[in-house]
Amino acid sequence: MFGNSFSDIGIDLGTCNTLIYIRGKGIVLNEPSVVAVERGTKKVVAVGAEAKRMLWKTPANIIAIRPMRDGVIADLESTEKMIRYFISRVLPRYRFIKPRMVIGIPSCITEVERRAVEESAYKAGAREVIVIEESLAAAIGADIPIREPAGHMICDIGGGTTEISVISLGGMVVTNAIRLGGDEFDEAIIKHVRSVHNLIIGEQMAERLKIEIGNASPDKTIEKVEVKGTDAITGLPRRLEIDSVEVREALKDPITQIIDEIKSTLGQTPPELAADIVERGIVMTGGGSLLKGLDKLISRETGVPVIIAEQPLDCVALGAGKYFEYAKGLNNTRTIYDELN
Repeated sequence: MFGNSFSDIGIDLGTCNTLIYIRGKGIVLNEPSVVAVERGTKKVVAVGAEAKRMLWKTPANIIAIRPMRDGVIADLESTEKMIRYFISRVLPRYRFIKPRMVIGIPSCITEVERRAVEESAYKAGAREVIVIEESLAAAIGADIPIREPAGHMICDIGGGTTEISVISLGGMVVTNAIRLGGDEFDEAIIKHVRSVHNLIIGEQMAERLKIEIGNASPDKTIEKVEVKGTDAITGLPRRLEIDSVEVREALKDPITQIIDEIKSTLGQTPPELAADIVERGIVMTGGGSLLKGLDKLISRETGVPVIIAEQPLDCVALGAGKYFEYAKGLNNTRTIYDELN
């Protein structure tokens, strides 16, 4: 009943969210990368959105874990359980074909971390596992014509890593990655609120500030949000109002690091490809690309146009899912070039 197309799965195993793409069906799952387990027995209590609601709110006998940190596996056992659970949700129970999986990973991870990703996928039931760089997956998912002989730059800002790559003729010419992403944006907001206002806020409150009034460059209107937390001096609950100017100030350091990495990558790019990038622009993907005004700031700082992909949050999963088709097309192209030469 099911052809081979339904056994090809693309996974964006993200620090914040896991997305699964099934060939022929599209994105079939988008859930937080969180697992809740019983303390001691390690029995899974909840996975995904349900487990995320338990973060920092569990009783003593339950632990809510984020098994991915900075784009890599921090807890191998929990990651395997999480992948297995998600796959069992999206694949029909009566199907016996083990899937082929393509997983997007940051280029900055070690060989040990890379093997941990592969091992988790095999233990979760894969018959074949291919891991590819997140920026390559994002470029395929964003429908960038990377097989042509021209330079394309992509900047993928995920939850735990930012990866900037220049791609031409289907290959990575220059790639740089830093372990900094949306999580560091949240941490920067938490630190700022504590140091300036003596108020301790949680990750979920910081994320809300980032999404609702987070910004990278000055806007005409100043927005405000009420935050609730614990007074660092008295230990009592307290609330206060934070505006978008303060949030921009809090995010200044991580944003500067990302821009410096983009500039460094441009500096390492061969002149012919750099000329293409100036003409075609930098394509941004990942949740971090949605930070208000970030595209304008990067364009202003680099002098290069910046375009946000149509589905920035889905690009890595889409590209991973389409990888087999892409690889087949790339092999065909190279065969033609070989025949000509």
